[in-house]
Amino acid sequence: MRLALGLEYDGSAFTGWQTQPGGTGVQDALERALEAFATQPIATICAGRTDAGVHATYQVVHFDTEVDRPLPSWVRGVNRWLPRAAAVRWAVRVPDEFHARFGASARRYDYWLLNDAVRSPLAERRVGWVYRPLDDEAMRAAALHLIGTHDFTSFRAAECQAASPVRELRELRVDRFGRLIRLRFVANAFLHHMVRNLVGTLVYVGLGRQPSDWVREVVRARDRDAAAPTFAAEGLYLTHVQYDPLLALPAPVDTIPLLG
Repeated sequence: MRLALGLEYDGSAFTGWQTQPGGTGVQDALERALEAFATQPIATICAGRTDAGVHATYQVVHFDTEVDRPLPSWVRGVNRWLPRAAAVRWAVRVPDEFHARFGASARRYDYWLLNDAVRSPLAERRVGWVYRPLDDEAMRAAALHLIGTHDFTSFRAAECQAASPVRELRELRVDRFGRLIRLRFVANAFLHHMVRNLVGTLVYVGLGRQPSDWVREVVRARDRDAAAPTFAAEGLYLTHVQYDPLLALPAPVDTIPLLG
């Protein structure tokens, strides 16, 4: 049978999702825990490979197994073997044709910025930090130039292996919660480092280094050098992966860093 798991993890404790020779990836930790629980090796496929330092509250993985256990046992039993930096939140039986990566119709990432003159020890490795005041209204105006279907070459890492730089950015929200700013990105798919590169460019606008309309020119340039530098990984969270509603996968739960 095929199972899907919802996984939450603190990315600062791992070297990214993908398995590593030293066993330091999230995938390594999960597959060790699955093997300990099921007493047989289990290979997993995830919805999206997060980079080192990037967190997840709604990573989805699937795997095939002949081990028949109650679904709650796949949560409690696997969590017993996982490090404290990761936890399975839910387990669902899915059709054999379900695929965590190729079956996803949209993905959502949230980037959290601490906008405060003084750094917060409680926010260490949890949020990005900008100590100068950010104009979130200007950032919202800039975001309007990014929503829609575009060639996002200007926001694509040099090592990106995607066949096409064209993506549909369906939603980009900039919301302030006191000294925290959340940038929410929803797209059919993302390029490597795309979100962090978009964040860096919006921060430039928020700081007044560039006007809001500059972002439109960055998109048109189709040149990575036209955009701002890549922003830090610490504030980035994979917060939802959308599939066919008929699967009835659990809904995501919003959390705010520092507040829970």
